[in-house]
Amino acid sequence: MLTRIKNLFLGDAGGGAGGDHTQAGFGDKSLRAAAAALLIEAALMDGNFDGDERTTIARLLGESFEMDAAGVEALIRDAEVVVGQSVELYGFTRTLKDGLDQPDRVRIIEMLWEVAYADGVIHDYEANLVRRACGLLHVTDQDGGAARKRVRERLDIAALGG
Repeated sequence: MLTRIKNLFLGDAGGGAGGDHTQAGFGDKSLRAAAAALLIEAALMDGNFDGDERTTIARLLGESFEMDAAGVEALIRDAEVVVGQSVELYGFTRTLKDGLDQPDRVRIIEMLWEVAYADGVIHDYEANLVRRACGLLHVTDQDGGAARKRVRERLDIAALGG
């Protein structure tokens, strides 16, 4: 079962064109799984995965993937298991980079910033993770900065202090 979950999160190496990639964008199960894992990783960067971060992740996953609460919670639980056993971001970001177009990759960066801001404090490790994700997702510094600005505006966060 763990192998099945890992394949879902990291993409099935033997999937090819006839694999799970029949729907574009976030409808793909492996893309949802990789996005969930990346968001969980962001929440864990400051050493504390708190309720505000969990609520933010659940909301973002539910809205982005049009999933019900039970589906979102199952996805989060599975993502926690995979992230707990993972030591790198590359597998998650590769799945997203290969499966999403540029606007959707920028949306992933916005989601990461929302998780980072969820507890009210941007930890250096969280900001570093988002910057690394930008590079791995081939999101330019300009697009990543604009994504952060949009999140700050949406959350009504002043530019100073975070």
